[in-house]
Amino acid sequence: MHLVNKRILGILFAVVLFGGLGIQAQNTSQGIGASAPPPAPYQPPQNSPAPGKPPAAQPQGQGQAPEGTDSSGGFVFHAQAQEVVLHATVVDDKQHLVMNLPKTAFTVFEDGKPQTITSFGHEDFPVALGIVIDNSGSMREKRAKVNAAALNLVRASNPGDQVFVVNFNDEFYLDQDFTSDISKLQQALEKVESRGGTALYDAIVASADYLKKNSKLQKKVLFVVTDGEDNASRENLEQAVERLQEENGPTVYTIGLLGQEKARHARRALQTISERTGGIAFLPKTLDEVEGITNEIAHDIRNQYTIGYRPTTPRTAGGYRTIHVEAEAKGHKNLVVRTRTGYYAGQEQAEGGQ
Repeated sequence: MHLVNKRILGILFAVVLFGGLGIQAQNTSQGIGASAPPPAPYQPPQNSPAPGKPPAAQPQGQGQAPEGTDSSGGFVFHAQAQEVVLHATVVDDKQHLVMNLPKTAFTVFEDGKPQTITSFGHEDFPVALGIVIDNSGSMREKRAKVNAAALNLVRASNPGDQVFVVNFNDEFYLDQDFTSDISKLQQALEKVESRGGTALYDAIVASADYLKKNSKLQKKVLFVVTDGEDNASRENLEQAVERLQEENGPTVYTIGLLGQEKARHARRALQTISERTGGIAFLPKTLDEVEGITNEIAHDIRNQYTIGYRPTTPRTAGGYRTIHVEAEAKGHKNLVVRTRTGYYAGQEQAEGGQ
């Protein structure tokens, strides 16, 4: 059944009647409901790139598969055939980013078995970024500062990033398709109708699905802000995490503006989602900390290593695969590599073939 915004139901029927089609979703596994049909609806064919502002060309990394631009000018990291691609952050024992490691410093393990790294890079690749913001009733007084922080994240990120905005309460709405236009993103974030419950898991899953289907940029990120526990989703936490751990899925950074009531369950959910996808869950004590957090997130995203490998176990075997990455280098002790903790093999290929 189609998920549409009740605010425009009458308009949407009229548009459909005359042959127009707004962006809408069928369910949480297929897309995102639109809050309003855009002036020029964007409906990419299955294999077409999403629109985005073309960035300047980037140098290639050591041993990395070639990269370039897609037909719309968007910058693409081209993974080699049959690769699993990881985006990894490395920190030392003082939690400082380590940004000068060679390919030889890394060892990748899948299900405990060492893998051969087939591509490697450490450039500031443009990102397909989804901004997913809680629009439930309890967020009303917080949205102004959260919106400012979200725009700060975009300004601090790669200028070639492709960004979309989803606002959610007990439903979720695509209020801005992929763009690099700050004014459009600001308008989408200001569509505040703080009411209803919190369908956090459904909104995250739908946003991840939208990333996969509508951008050819290899690096994909979700930035999620909420102030409470999910109380309206069809998906539960484990189902949502499983969907996020599909092959080459997004990295998820979360901010939880949590009070004491039910904080433990909400905290666990955000930490689980972020840790298993290679992101970070932030739990600030005050709303004023959020803008500084977005600077940290932008810095983290722009300083990741991109590591590709071909699994020794055929993807056709399917199933869940654990991932662990280690790094060792002279002059550094106790390096920690943060990346996704695993993936479900074969799902990306199976879906792409439908």
